[in-house]
Amino acid sequence: MKKAQERSSSHVSSWPAYTPSHTILPKRKPCDCPELKSGAKSPVSLLTSKPRYLEMLESHLRTELLSLDLTKGRVQELRLQPYREVFELFMEEFKTYKPLLASIKKEYEAALAHLREKIYSLESVNAFLVTASDQCTQQILAFQEQEKVEIAQLKRDRIHLLKLIDQMKEEKCSLEIQVSKLRKAVAEENLRYLNERDARKLLLLDLNEMYRLKEEMKLTKVQDEKGEDPVTLTLALKTARRDLTKAQVELNTMKANYGDVVPRRDFESQENKYTDLLEKMTVLETDFQDLQEEYNTMLDVHRQIAEERDQFYNELINVQRTSTPRPDWDKCAEVISGGPDRWNALSEGKTSDQLVDVLLEDLGALILREKETFVPLGKSEKVPIYLRYDGMVRNKKLTKKEVVALLREIWREKITVDQQKGKRSSLSGFFLNYFQRKYGDTIAFDWTYTTYEMMKLYRSNEAMSLFYNILTGNLDEGVYHSQLQQLATLLKELTNVDSDNTGQLTSEQFIGALKSAFPLKSDEQIQELVDAAGCRPETPEEFIFYRLLFLEDEEGRPEPLVSKLKDQYINDKQTYLRDLRAELGNMYSQVCG
Repeated sequence: MKKAQERSSSHVSSWPAYTPSHTILPKRKPCDCPELKSGAKSPVSLLTSKPRYLEMLESHLRTELLSLDLTKGRVQELRLQPYREVFELFMEEFKTYKPLLASIKKEYEAALAHLREKIYSLESVNAFLVTASDQCTQQILAFQEQEKVEIAQLKRDRIHLLKLIDQMKEEKCSLEIQVSKLRKAVAEENLRYLNERDARKLLLLDLNEMYRLKEEMKLTKVQDEKGEDPVTLTLALKTARRDLTKAQVELNTMKANYGDVVPRRDFESQENKYTDLLEKMTVLETDFQDLQEEYNTMLDVHRQIAEERDQFYNELINVQRTSTPRPDWDKCAEVISGGPDRWNALSEGKTSDQLVDVLLEDLGALILREKETFVPLGKSEKVPIYLRYDGMVRNKKLTKKEVVALLREIWREKITVDQQKGKRSSLSGFFLNYFQRKYGDTIAFDWTYTTYEMMKLYRSNEAMSLFYNILTGNLDEGVYHSQLQQLATLLKELTNVDSDNTGQLTSEQFIGALKSAFPLKSDEQIQELVDAAGCRPETPEEFIFYRLLFLEDEEGRPEPLVSKLKDQYINDKQTYLRDLRAELGNMYSQVCG
């Protein structure tokens, strides 16, 4: 194999790419070169020029190409002929490679012949397409003529339909006038029925209140005569009221269900009950007159108290206006960093108390960024475990966005760990352990002190404020999980309604999902949530992308719907505690009295 390569290299010259010039050979046919046939080697040609046979082939190719007449048809085949001749000369000269080159040429010739046949067949198809195009053009012209006739007929139909529309509009106007009159009549009749219904309800309420007051007076008299335990009597009174209410509900149900047709046994039983109740009502009417006089007296007392309350309220308003002048908050725009634009963005829609918090947070943030270290609180038992340290504590100088992202990561990891353990761990201990696992025991206190100071500063931020209150023990961790559960319940209900999983709901579907998720909320609270979500029931064709309502920005600010849910949760809790305190206070006063 090596000898064959050496023998072939002795007859085929290589062309160095670095050769500065080329030797020009006289114009002659490639096969007439005696030097190439003899295989003589020239030192100059090996070092400085192309192979002579290559130059002769290139010269012959150029000459043949220049002599072609390219104005005739089949230009590409004419240009291909000189290349074919050069290739055949090349095969004849290099006999060793002739079989391979011949097979290559044969394949290319076969491919070209195949392509020629396809071109001939396509030319016939092209002629057919030209004929078909002419036929289609004639058909199109015929269709256009036919369409002109149809368009003229349609215009006449349009004029006729416009006249019909005008007639229908006139009929519609007359019908609308009739409908408006009927609506007005229905509204008046509905108002009359509503007034009658309300009057009946008020009468039932007055009767129930009168009966309750009578029972209380009887119990009071019995208590004064017998000297029994007031607590026992109060419990008995509540039981009697509950039984009375239950009996009244059952009575009303029986009347509604069996007012027309009932079994005779039930009818006689109800008749006896009715006789007894009639006798009681006669007694109650007498008592009601006495109570009515007392009620009028209480109304007079209430009116006097209301007038005094209004007078005191007006005095309070006047004192507030005169004692504390409203500050000019626009002056802060010249001092706060960012200028008037940032101050306008921060102060928009905030009260004076909230603006003070904004100023304190901005000034505190500047001071906190300038600090390099924090003063450690020592290792006393009174110090929280996440601040219990004696060494140097460096300020990590975190931003608000970084702290919010860090708190989210802590909540996620804590929930995962608590689910694995099956019980809820303390947030203060987990807060320190999180940083110890992530950064080591020493550097962990740099992160706890920095995060603690940032949360203490940005109290207006919901995410930081909630975490800070739970961390310091001012708030139970169950509040956070209750809010999460509330949001998860709402999202689950919305997802169930969205059966196609499109991420969007109509206004009617959204309001229905709210009522299904929060059946105990009042209509007013549901309307507040609807307004916070930007839902407009008057435009049912619009869609609400409900998943976007649960997003938070980088600083932890939630969407208005989530904020309103949290506010309602806090208000409901405060209302429950206030009612509980009032109830316990009444019981205590009754026991002590």
